[in-house]
Amino acid sequence: MLLRFFLLGLDRKAGIVLTILAVLAVAVPVMTLWVPADSPFHLSVFTVSLLGKYLCFALLALALDLVWGYCGILSLGHAAFFALGGYAMGMYLMRQIGPRGVYGNPELPDFMVFLNWTELPWYWWGFDQFWFAALMVLVVPGVLAFAFGWFAFRSRVTGVYLSIITQALTFALLLAFFRNDMGFGGNNGLTDFKDILGYDIQADTTRVALFVATVAALALSYMIASGVIASKLGKVLVALRDAESRVRFMGYDTESYKLFAWTLSACMAGVAGALYVPQVGIINPSEFAPASSIEAVIWVAVGGRGTLAGGILGAVLVNMGKSYFTGALPELWLFALGGLFVAVTLFLPKGLLGLWGQLTAKLPRRKPSALPNAQTANQTAGQKGA
Repeated sequence: MLLRFFLLGLDRKAGIVLTILAVLAVAVPVMTLWVPADSPFHLSVFTVSLLGKYLCFALLALALDLVWGYCGILSLGHAAFFALGGYAMGMYLMRQIGPRGVYGNPELPDFMVFLNWTELPWYWWGFDQFWFAALMVLVVPGVLAFAFGWFAFRSRVTGVYLSIITQALTFALLLAFFRNDMGFGGNNGLTDFKDILGYDIQADTTRVALFVATVAALALSYMIASGVIASKLGKVLVALRDAESRVRFMGYDTESYKLFAWTLSACMAGVAGALYVPQVGIINPSEFAPASSIEAVIWVAVGGRGTLAGGILGAVLVNMGKSYFTGALPELWLFALGGLFVAVTLFLPKGLLGLWGQLTAKLPRRKPSALPNAQTANQTAGQKGA
């Protein structure tokens, strides 16, 4: 039954996406670990980590596209779920430092010792175990999304009002996590990680393994999202996007459908954040910034809303451009990003994946020749005369 669900959403486009991810999962480790460093085909560990970060953002864009592209819910707060998943993984990584910290405390992270904390807070319990941290990566964003969605959707908050509330949610979390007494490192956040699952987090093999794990998570999430969209549930979600009141009058519990998609999307975003943190090496309250959520919306818009693959494409391309502009022309990056969003809104309403359809629609269609029809008519007349 589960296999049938995954195969349900596999079409030609899904096959292309999964094939590209499979090639990356094989080619990148080979080019990093086995190709000589002086070869032009060698990939540095820095490049691998950068690619891994791009794919984490791609997973976040995929999660956002699921609710925006197919449910019509424009979320300006998905960075909150991303950051919560990142903090859950960061707490596990901090617990793995043990006595190797600056202050040598085997129980408390360095920032707690610095702030004169005497014991570990209860909400840090269990994060010394990877399985517990992995569970919290899904549970914490999922529970928050479920609680938020329950009240918002039951109150029938929609449109721009819902978008503003989601932005207020992530901004409130930003302010809360900035506080030192919250127990999450305040402004500095969580950093100086040493190990993950007993392996040196800075080792080349660990970096490559994290990249492969990111590729696998993105592929699995894409298959789950595709299966949902191709199922009967997905048809209802699309109907909700296009005419929610009509679907409600037909007897569907529209709030439950939206709540399911919203919670699933938040869990995907949490996984993206959890994979992002060990590859970047830090998690701090800036990840909650509303601007991060707005950037995710731009990724989806650039790639193509309501396509799944478009969110992945947009996230990778925009962040590659960001890496270039912030290094070569840092003062122009925000202008380039704003101009890109305006250009996509005016000229590419369906994103890059919809560009080919727009071009073919504008090309003049070739009219069928009248000669074959005349020949056919003469042959028919000849047969009747015979």
